[in-house]
Amino acid sequence: MFDIPVLLALIVLVALVFDFTNGAHDCANAIATVVSTKVVTPRFAVGAAALLNLGGALLGTEVAKTLGSGIVLPQVVEGSHVLVLAALVGAIAWNCITWYFGIPSSSSHALIGGLIGAAVADAGFSALNGKGIWDKVLVPLVASPLAGYVMGFGCMWLIYWVCGQIHRRKVNASFRRLQLVSAAFMATSHGLNDAQKTMGIVTLALMIFGKLDTVEVPMWVKLSCAGAMALGTAVGGWKIVKTMGHRIFKLEPVHGFAAESAAAMVITGASLMGAPVSTTHTISACIFGVGSTKRLSAVRWSVAANLVTAWVLTLPAAAAIGYVSYWLLHFIWN
Repeated sequence: MFDIPVLLALIVLVALVFDFTNGAHDCANAIATVVSTKVVTPRFAVGAAALLNLGGALLGTEVAKTLGSGIVLPQVVEGSHVLVLAALVGAIAWNCITWYFGIPSSSSHALIGGLIGAAVADAGFSALNGKGIWDKVLVPLVASPLAGYVMGFGCMWLIYWVCGQIHRRKVNASFRRLQLVSAAFMATSHGLNDAQKTMGIVTLALMIFGKLDTVEVPMWVKLSCAGAMALGTAVGGWKIVKTMGHRIFKLEPVHGFAAESAAAMVITGASLMGAPVSTTHTISACIFGVGSTKRLSAVRWSVAANLVTAWVLTLPAAAAIGYVSYWLLHFIWN
């Protein structure tokens, strides 16, 4: 049986691996539009996104607190040393499956699903914070894509209204420069929401092991999680970039600006409320909203069907893997 400090170190290491896969898997959220519209080179976009993800991850802890105590009740699962590791295994496994097939599923929901499955395996449904899951997970699960679609549609409609009398070439030339700002905003908001999720998981592990008394994220946790995500972003997820940047709708710089701005506003608002939303679903919905302002047939709705399928499957699939992983790890550790 592993010594507890060694097990805790292993959990932290696996959490950083998850954060790395999260950065690589969700790299497309920050750079797909700016790369597909050829505003900057992929190499520059990935490097800038990595730095901005790092900065965004250090700007707040509300989402981390939700993951630390808003989904699983720490007092119920206290002493369950393999719970967090099982949750991470479930999330990483689902991330790898969807990454391999180029499916832009949600790393956030994979992590939450893995945590729910492992907690149920450990202490039954009494381990779950029902109100926290409803308020911070299930409502945002539906609301964030809908808000993304509406915001994307609204931003693009406003641009059409303001710039409708200006020649298209001049509009795109202006928005090629403006898209640098919107892409930076998107990358920062991605770090603000996504990196905090792993911070919350590590903080939960520290509480379970008795190293922390309250859900306060230590600085070393912030820095290590932010760094792991930035490194993953630098590696990039090119299959998913292709899906989001080319297969949904043929983007021009003005469309990229509208989609990124809308997504960043939705994600930042959710982050300030402590809601761990899916950045993948949000930016995807924004792209659909932007495309719909041109005409509904301009959007490839068959891709939307695939995205919705992944959206629906992620939570239960990751929960199932987390549940099975808990019992396998429990057997190994004991």
